[in-house]
Amino acid sequence: MPNTVNGLLQLLEVLPPAIRAKLVDSPEIESLIEVVLDYGRAAEARFKGHVERWPGLITSDEDIKFVTASLGEFGADNRAGIERTLHRISAIRNRHGRIIGLTLRVGRALEGTIDIIDDIVRSGQSILLLGKPGIGKTTKLREIARVLADEVNRRVVIVDTSNEIGGDGDIPHPAIGTSRRMQVPIPSEQHNVMIEAVENHMPEVIVIDEIGNEAEAVAARTIAERGVQLIATAHGQTLENLMLNPSLCDLIGGIQAVTLSDDEARRRGTQKTVLERKAPPTFDIVIELLDFEKLAVHHHVQKVVDLMLRGVPPRPEVRVRTDEGRVEVLQREAIPEQDATQDDPPVERPHTLEEAPIYDEPTRPPRRRQNSKSRLRIYPYGIARTRLERAIRETQADAHITSDINQADAVIAMRSTFESTPRKLRDLRRPIPTVVIKSNTFSQISGALNQLVSESLSGRNNKDRAVQEVKKAITTVRRSGKPVELSPQTANLRKVQHEIVEGSDLAAESFGQDPDRKLRVMPKRNK
Repeated sequence: MPNTVNGLLQLLEVLPPAIRAKLVDSPEIESLIEVVLDYGRAAEARFKGHVERWPGLITSDEDIKFVTASLGEFGADNRAGIERTLHRISAIRNRHGRIIGLTLRVGRALEGTIDIIDDIVRSGQSILLLGKPGIGKTTKLREIARVLADEVNRRVVIVDTSNEIGGDGDIPHPAIGTSRRMQVPIPSEQHNVMIEAVENHMPEVIVIDEIGNEAEAVAARTIAERGVQLIATAHGQTLENLMLNPSLCDLIGGIQAVTLSDDEARRRGTQKTVLERKAPPTFDIVIELLDFEKLAVHHHVQKVVDLMLRGVPPRPEVRVRTDEGRVEVLQREAIPEQDATQDDPPVERPHTLEEAPIYDEPTRPPRRRQNSKSRLRIYPYGIARTRLERAIRETQADAHITSDINQADAVIAMRSTFESTPRKLRDLRRPIPTVVIKSNTFSQISGALNQLVSESLSGRNNKDRAVQEVKKAITTVRRSGKPVELSPQTANLRKVQHEIVEGSDLAAESFGQDPDRKLRVMPKRNK
């Protein structure tokens, strides 16, 4: 039988007997994440790392009614709970409002789950947690609230939209310690309850799960400006996700387009119109949950955002909890100076976690500064320029972005844009290598960039070989006085070879049919 610490028995009691028996007999019951019951389909249990489906247990209407009869009322967000537990039950309804599916998620109170960020939590700075669903954001919020209330003796108020942090019922779960909890009756009113918490209850810390829209982002800024420590989660997995989210980018200061003077644009080496941060970030620190026991910390959000907008990729501090329970730092945070270019080596921030072993990843050597004229000039046609810039930085490709299609060496185009407005490319006076991608994702943009750079490099290598071959032939003809035939080349490369021969005051002629057409270098012309 499962232990009662996390209320698993209470969850099992609301399940139909046949499903309850399956779970009780499972040796992995303690790693249960959620149970899914969909009308007319096999019941399934999701454990950490795998899913079990029971084809012999088809969910009936009676099974769903059995579960809902044991629960409290479902709110406007189609969520309910079991009183004095942390479990969350979410409903799926048909178009007539009848419940035809249930997701019963196990809520756990785990002490010690924030020891990996304990120093950050106690620092008094506002913290934003990011990560994919089910990776433990709410569990960490719950423990943060308890630690700040009971161990740091702060006045903590939790804004609990779906009773997921403090549990169902009017008496909050003991896992939040002495924190106070304000329930949100309607999810769309969360931003108003956030402001009410500050104005009516004098908190030193406010804890919020899932800031999801612009109104809540504005309310969060209002709270931070009043000097209250804010601990929250938000939709998105990385800092870059927030920068690309127009509703939530205000959490990190907001992004705006700014027109620079000619002198400033030349000094930065950028276009005249650039993206810059509008205001100070709402949160001082952003933590990306990479895995259950691994996370990345951006300690200086303001500086990191500014640098990312200037094309410098972030290098956050990476922490991990080992199987032995020790906290280790795999990578220290590195923040280049504001006036540094992306070719300069980063300046490392002093390490803050005491007595933690350090395992630094090897730092890539600075790239050689390339002549901009020799770089592959890429024109982005309907794709995200910021993602192409990131792909160029991360792959260290010998390329840069151009805003003039007539100066471009290659094009990366979005299929929808390419098909709807292809005239811009058709009107070019010369053929240009073009890679068309299906979706505007970083992986596809990066793949297209690699393809173009590889083809460009191959072309450069072919040109180098053709040049070396014709130079060697010139030397041979001068020494022997006899003609020398070269290897077949494209029309462009034959033209290059012709020019080199003419510059040496020898004669040359092309012969043969494409693709085998080639050059013959002949002795000095008779005068």
